[in-house]
Amino acid sequence: MSLTKIASVDPHSPARKAGVRPGEKLTHINGHPIVDVLDYKFYAYDPRLELTLEEPDGGSRTLRVRKEEGEDLGLNFETYLMDRARSCANQCIFCFVDQMPPGMRATLYFKDDDARLSFLMGNYITLTNLSQREIQRVMDLRISPINISVHATDPALRERMLKNRRAGECLSIMERFAQAGITMNCQIVSCPGVNDGPALDRTLEELSALYPSVNSIAVVPVGVTKFREGLCPIQPYSPEGAAAVLDQVEQFAANFQKKHGTNLAWCSDEFYLMAGRTLPEKGYYEDMAQLENGVGMLRLLTSQAAMALGDGAPEEAPTPFTIATGVSAAPFLREIVDMAREKCGNIEATVCPIQNRFFGETITVSGLITGGDLIDQLKGKKLGERLLIPDNMLRAGERVFLDDVTVEQVEQTLGVPVTIVPADSGFDLADAILGLPVERAEYSLPPEDEYYHYNP
Repeated sequence: MSLTKIASVDPHSPARKAGVRPGEKLTHINGHPIVDVLDYKFYAYDPRLELTLEEPDGGSRTLRVRKEEGEDLGLNFETYLMDRARSCANQCIFCFVDQMPPGMRATLYFKDDDARLSFLMGNYITLTNLSQREIQRVMDLRISPINISVHATDPALRERMLKNRRAGECLSIMERFAQAGITMNCQIVSCPGVNDGPALDRTLEELSALYPSVNSIAVVPVGVTKFREGLCPIQPYSPEGAAAVLDQVEQFAANFQKKHGTNLAWCSDEFYLMAGRTLPEKGYYEDMAQLENGVGMLRLLTSQAAMALGDGAPEEAPTPFTIATGVSAAPFLREIVDMAREKCGNIEATVCPIQNRFFGETITVSGLITGGDLIDQLKGKKLGERLLIPDNMLRAGERVFLDDVTVEQVEQTLGVPVTIVPADSGFDLADAILGLPVERAEYSLPPEDEYYHYNP
């Protein structure tokens, strides 16, 4: 069902000046039907527009609007997408949402697989629920870049992994996108003995044939929680298994670099940590195209922090503090604290890795730490005068952990104020360590859109 009803019109906006009223429905722009937010953003870009509006009584009227090219019309709709989010039609053998414990808020169990969210918010999609009309619209509107969860290009293997008979169409759809000039970033969730080894070789080769339309490929290890009863048996990667995947991807990247001047494919930081290997230098990751998949994130964090700390020491020593983080990031944060001590002298600081007892200790990233685990493992410890946590522990743009514990509850229980630091900024981390103000970007999505941020 289309949800193109206008909820409000921004003051002083082109739409307000033209006389658009809340309660009307936007049906066409310059004669083009408006189905959802993609149609709206694409057709509303031009400086001269003719809006067709359906009034609450069913009547229709037309308004002409003049504005700057690319200027927002100023219309707000009942939902962000002007439509309902499309849920996932797959039953992936590695799905993280299926490994969630019962009793959490309902939106955490929603699996999105929506091409519009891939373009607008960077979510990864599998292409299995796109109709032929929607595939054509991606090409017609030049919706680019688009992020695709590939996992395997072998049609039979992909069908088995996603448990969807349409899963085998992925490569053919991507070939059509490439011919239309659509840029694609790809993700491969690697599962031991399933889609690594020869299957991964095939996937990398077939995706690389679509370069430069395929702009980047991230290979990430499957996440395995303790809630897998009744699900497909999958084990986490062993150090030896992780090392084998690293060797495989790095060899592919080296060969591709010689021919095309780019690595094209990278393993996430997790693979290096699992294998006990040192992360590559920052330049290896080129333009950091796959940061959202944890590719080069820790190297960028330490590099940025080093640059920030190179600006000199503050006049006064910072107040004592504790940094709480995931097990995987803890050694890197200790390295950054040590750098700060070298630059600034006496700094009283402790880095506390939080074991993930909620999901299981195989989960080592900070973004899946709950407020309960944080409190349980820090209660009674000497934390100094402030507690630093990364913002990816919290619900998008808010002060709530995955288990609905609030930052205020953490502060009250632990008796220390919490400083929220952007997880992807070494500059902000350095400022927080030195006791300088941290400018955290605040943003919020409509309540029904919470799950758009949570896209494992």
